[in-house]
Amino acid sequence: MNESMLGKVAVVTGAGGGIGRDIALQLAQAGARVVVNDIGVSLSGEGSDAGPAAAVVAEICAAGGDAVANTDSIATREGAQRLIQQAVDSFGRIDCVVNNAGILRDRFFHKMSEEEWDAVMKVHLYGSFYTSRAAAGFFKEQGGGSFVHMTSTSGLVGNRAQANYAAAKMGIVGLSRTIAIDLQRSGVRSNCIAPFAWGRMVASVPITTDAQRLAAERKQQLMTPAKVAPLAVFLASDLAADVNGQVFAVRGNEIMLMSQPRPVKSVHQSEGWTVQSIAEHALPAVRSALTPLEETVDVFNWPPI
Repeated sequence: MNESMLGKVAVVTGAGGGIGRDIALQLAQAGARVVVNDIGVSLSGEGSDAGPAAAVVAEICAAGGDAVANTDSIATREGAQRLIQQAVDSFGRIDCVVNNAGILRDRFFHKMSEEEWDAVMKVHLYGSFYTSRAAAGFFKEQGGGSFVHMTSTSGLVGNRAQANYAAAKMGIVGLSRTIAIDLQRSGVRSNCIAPFAWGRMVASVPITTDAQRLAAERKQQLMTPAKVAPLAVFLASDLAADVNGQVFAVRGNEIMLMSQPRPVKSVHQSEGWTVQSIAEHALPAVRSALTPLEETVDVFNWPPI
């Protein structure tokens, strides 16, 4: 029996369905007491429904676990603070925050509105900041804790019509890395997961050909949300005590450690550079290391869709 989270308390945002639901269920199976947060909005962020969070809590309790539901919006500081405080009030402590909540407002960049930009930033990036900030004081006081943030390959490599989502998800990487640096001495860890999983976000991608439909069916079969959850539980637990500031990706049964940004080639000129000398000397020296845009975008296009 997996008891890696025995005695610990975890908060999972956006846990009413998809990846968040499976993470909440598997955290509970590992012994954690779980606060299941989900405001119950549509994929684009409209509406509210207490049902999804309550349903996951019922699943956990029916299996012998302990959980409570929360429907606060983590897109506000006040909502995030109430969420974390509920964990402490309900279970006496807080050991892990999984920042999973998200919405989509896809639009080609030249057509994207300010409202579409702000809505996605508020849930993904601001939400991750608000919940992490609310928990940080408790983590620091008790000398330990774990943040698990959901990033995306849309941020790591880019994706069409997702400038808002990609910027927010790449911002989460920077947020996680800096949390890891700032709180490492207090025994606090912060890591990211870029999940490949068939949830309502992936299902919202338009399908226009038979080939895309077949590829989508294959993805649905191979890349279930449950495949992502074990890594999240591992990173939340003390088994990952020496893992900090990292970015992982999960694709079906495959776990990938992503590289951190670092120089790949350097060119020095003692007298400094001019526009012309960059064109004549620097660019030719680094050209072989440039990554074509098409290669960057398609690096994770498996199975194709």
